[in-house]
Amino acid sequence: MTNTVPQYGTHRRPPPAARPRAEATGTIEKALDLLFFLHASGGARGVSEIGRALGVPKSSAHRLLAALGRRGLVEQDEFGRYRPGIALLALGLGALEREPLAAAAHPILERESEATGETAFLTVARRGRIVVLDKREGAAFLRVAPTIGSEVPVHATAVGKLHLAFAPDSVVLPAEPWPTFTGQTPGARADLEREVAKAKKRGWATNRDEWIPGMTVVAAPVLLRDRMLGCMVIAAPSSRVDSAHLAALAARVVKAATDIASRLEPDNRAARPDSDNTPAKLQPNTRAGRPDSKTRAGRPVSSTRAGRPVSTRKSP
Repeated sequence: MTNTVPQYGTHRRPPPAARPRAEATGTIEKALDLLFFLHASGGARGVSEIGRALGVPKSSAHRLLAALGRRGLVEQDEFGRYRPGIALLALGLGALEREPLAAAAHPILERESEATGETAFLTVARRGRIVVLDKREGAAFLRVAPTIGSEVPVHATAVGKLHLAFAPDSVVLPAEPWPTFTGQTPGARADLEREVAKAKKRGWATNRDEWIPGMTVVAAPVLLRDRMLGCMVIAAPSSRVDSAHLAALAARVVKAATDIASRLEPDNRAARPDSDNTPAKLQPNTRAGRPDSKTRAGRPVSSTRAGRPVSTRKSP
């Protein structure tokens, strides 16, 4: 039997139960867009600015903010502007607590950030994208660095090289030409293939100014039963990283990655890469999870601008 929608006069708005499901879905998506916008803004924003960013009238933005505020997902500062609420923090921490890899890695990140004074990250691949799952700031300050939840580009980062080396099906390599972030960003497939082969041979990877100017990253894969779960990462200002310091950081991240795997399974013997130096062949638009031909890495995230996980963002 065909369902029919009751007819109403033009002067009356249908009650919620009679509105198209698409309207409710659209409202949910706008609310999520609003939360991501506030997260990416790095500071409180007014209703008018939020409305312009979402492409909705000020009154609609106000209704969304009121609903989210009642749940503690947004809150107002002393000037009446909106920022992410404490409930978002609770949700985020709850998600991390339920993520075994994050739980295992957290004390290792703290240990490494304290020992080196640099910023330590944990990254994972989700639905073809690499994102920052956890992060610990060191005593040294990074002017620009990715935030938790930020997406990092596959072709211009140490973690991207590692995923291409050890778990190529877990990430999506964008179609060429690849986005260029700095003068050091790889642009030729052959160059990236050499870097991937090198990463697989030695068991760690690095990138210097390839994604974020002035930032050098060293990363190692977290391997459990020969399966790559994510990457242990240390990031430092390039001005402080000479060849000796790079080698020392590489040794630390390799051990830290092994320690993380051991916490997940004490008897694990994470197989480190052998000496196979066969050049890796990169395939364009490698599919992982849900196909997405438009997957792109985002822009750098500054200390005052946080990245949105699935749109514009950056990472190690």
